[in-house]
Amino acid sequence: MTLYHGSEFIIERPILGKGKLHNDYGRGFYCTEHKPLAFEWAVDQNRNGYCNEYSIDLDNMNILRLNDSRYSILHWITVLLENRTFDVQSDFAREAVEYLKTNFQLPYMEADIIIGYRADDSYFSYASDFINNSISLQTLSKAMKLGCLGEQVVLKSERAFSKIEFIGAEEAESAVWYNAKKERDTSARSRYREMRKESWTKGNLYMMSLMNEEVGPEDERLRL
Repeated sequence: MTLYHGSEFIIERPILGKGKLHNDYGRGFYCTEHKPLAFEWAVDQNRNGYCNEYSIDLDNMNILRLNDSRYSILHWITVLLENRTFDVQSDFAREAVEYLKTNFQLPYMEADIIIGYRADDSYFSYASDFINNSISLQTLSKAMKLGCLGEQVVLKSERAFSKIEFIGAEEAESAVWYNAKKERDTSARSRYREMRKESWTKGNLYMMSLMNEEVGPEDERLRL
């Protein structure tokens, strides 16, 4: 697999144990298979960066694919709950968090590599709205496709880090890529606001209905 990592630095040798503790899937090396996204993530306003390119051998790797048909978007949210801070606005939301951790927790720390959605600020707010019962599971599923961020590939273990090889780096110019990143986010947020105005649909699953019905991972209604 060829991977790209956007950064303000050239990173020839990714190091296990570095990176932010409270990223989506915990501490790890976060990459993408989509080169343009790495260019966008590399820059900030008025700051250039680098798109680092790597190859990695996946043989004998324990890979957790959160978008696999065996799992639902609730498994993805539950992994986020383990690592990021949610805006828990009520007693209901606190119970919702506990419900998800009890019923949809995965042994994600055993994985060498995790592949799943990237929860940038806008995507993270969609998940928070769902937990607070503001949007349905169906709306959340549609919202996760806004912005076309695709999936991120996260190296988590010593075995994974030992298999990644640096190919090279290209400079990412802020003047080119920051506007693309900003436009992607602005468009996604705008479409999400319009989506939230859509009429309520009978049969849609909300956090409250999942808890009331004690819906578990095997329920086919979760396969959206």
